[in-house]
Amino acid sequence: MSPGKQASQSEAAAPMAAGARLEAMRRRVRLSRVAVWTVIAAGPIALCVAVGSTPTTVAAAPATKPTAVRTATAATDPGGYAQVFIGAWLRSDANDETSAQARLAQSMAPDVELPDPAADAHSAPGSVTAVRSAQRGAGAWTVTVAAQYANGSVRYYAVPVASDSTGSSFTVTGAPGVVAGPARAEVPKSSYAVTVPEGDLSSAVGEFLTTYLTGAGEVDRFLAPGVRLTAVSPAPYSAVAVQQVSAIEEAAAAEQVPADGTKVRVLAAVEARDATGRWPLAYELTLKARSGRWEVAALASGTAQDGGAR
Repeated sequence: MSPGKQASQSEAAAPMAAGARLEAMRRRVRLSRVAVWTVIAAGPIALCVAVGSTPTTVAAAPATKPTAVRTATAATDPGGYAQVFIGAWLRSDANDETSAQARLAQSMAPDVELPDPAADAHSAPGSVTAVRSAQRGAGAWTVTVAAQYANGSVRYYAVPVASDSTGSSFTVTGAPGVVAGPARAEVPKSSYAVTVPEGDLSSAVGEFLTTYLTGAGEVDRFLAPGVRLTAVSPAPYSAVAVQQVSAIEEAAAAEQVPADGTKVRVLAAVEARDATGRWPLAYELTLKARSGRWEVAALASGTAQDGGAR
């Protein structure tokens, strides 16, 4: 073969060889990609083995033992159940077990005998109220119930009650017993020790309570900005007079209205009147000084509408 023809064949073979090498590289890349995706699909551990040059051991995290969560459920107070039972029991008669009250008492306490009142016995109680519940153990209670009669007398009964594990079912387990009423607790010393003299503060209190209880005017004009408070409706009284105002803070006794933003808490004793008579009442209020006057910032009534900035 002539040198010229050999050179021509070499020149033609060079691009072919280069193309073959390029195609081989492409195949290797494709195979590498397939291998990587195969390893990924096999899981994280296989991927680590494929990437690392030496075997790699992956330690699994120790399993965490589940922690038991205990929800504290308040025991259901059976006071209402005992109250209903005593009301029915006192109004029942062993000589008439078919009466509605007797059947109700027996359904609540199947093993308790019904009373057998004399013909001239005092009338049934006018009201029955549970006044104290004491849990003696798991599912065991003693409920003290007060029965008030028309003549003003009150008799207290201790009622044994059992409840199921869920606190949704009750039964009276024994006959009630007459017991002494709860002792009267000592009245704590009042924190309202500052006497408020007649002046701007006592006047603001009187004007607000008069409007609040008689409906004479709008209470909004006595309220601090942002405070919402509605008057009692329908108005229960025709007139209100302040008897005494006491406060916790010394600023309430000042002759002049203090600086803006000063707050005082007061207890106002008032006398309210209506067509049926005179009624002594008391109110706890918070007042705030603004622009030389006192404005009501809150009424501590314990209801959802007791004032306060919204």
